Amino acid sequence: MFTGLSAFPLTPLAHDAIDEHAFVRLIERLSEAEVDSITALGSTGSYAYLSSEERSRVARLAVGHAGGRPVFVGVGALRTSEVLANAEKAEQAGASGLLLAPMTYQPLTEDDVFELFRTVTANSSLPVIVYDNPGTTHFTFTTELYGRIAELPGIASIKIPGVPSDPEQAQARVQEIRAAVPAHVTIGVSGDARAAAGLAAGCDAWYSVIGGILPALAMRITRAAQEGRISDASAESERLAPLWQSFAESGGSIRVVAAIAEQLGLASPSCLPLPIQGLTEKQRAHVGRIVDELGLNP
Repeated sequence: MFTGLSAFPLTPLAHDAIDEHAFVRLIERLSEAEVDSITALGSTGSYAYLSSEERSRVARLAVGHAGGRPVFVGVGALRTSEVLANAEKAEQAGASGLLLAPMTYQPLTEDDVFELFRTVTANSSLPVIVYDNPGTTHFTFTTELYGRIAELPGIASIKIPGVPSDPEQAQARVQEIRAAVPAHVTIGVSGDARAAAGLAAGCDAWYSVIGGILPALAMRITRAAQEGRISDASAESERLAPLWQSFAESGGSIRVVAAIAEQLGLASPSCLPLPIQGLTEKQRAHVGRIVDELGLNP
């Protein structure tokens, strides 16, 4: 299950409540595009801003409308007891796996994070994806910590940050991680601008933000890389350079993806949880031009 394209959809809001109709539509689009899996309640899904009840509802909607495709559910929270409660509700919803990020207010140590994963794997029967996203969690995993955690029963995959742009350095980084973790633990790249490079370097999966809103596009890159057509995957990714640049210039991919969803009529205006304001009108217009010029309208 933990290979290929895993699409991370938004959890659109309207009037400070989950827009269930919009969310279901996004999930059904992913199923129709035949993505390999769906990861609900990732950072793109605004999990940290939702209540336990909202998260449980989102998990049930995702599983119910995924067309039988595997659904992984984000369960991160500040307290371990809340993580365990989220994991239980995700399992009850029919999730195929858990996505776990070490959320923090006080800085966490490596032992804190290891114990979090040990506790979750000891108390849940679902496989776990280790979510390394220092840009949002403000915790950076070491390769050694990957190795410690990956030895725990139930760890299935590691979601790593984007690989270096240099192909040799990217391959060396993936091989370094591969050597530190058991063979059954897959390595999934994130950071969409580096996805083609990560897949070319030997990553097994792409945990994709853009795949959650434009799945056909992400699938073309993924399948090209899987079939050994690395130049095709790289060329398609390079064609999207203006989009990747907008991610970097806009304070994170979630704002750009939300703007695209709103532009395509897949979410209501201002679909992000406050206090996140989304893009300015000038930035929205710029993203709109990128979508039009690159032919990204479905």
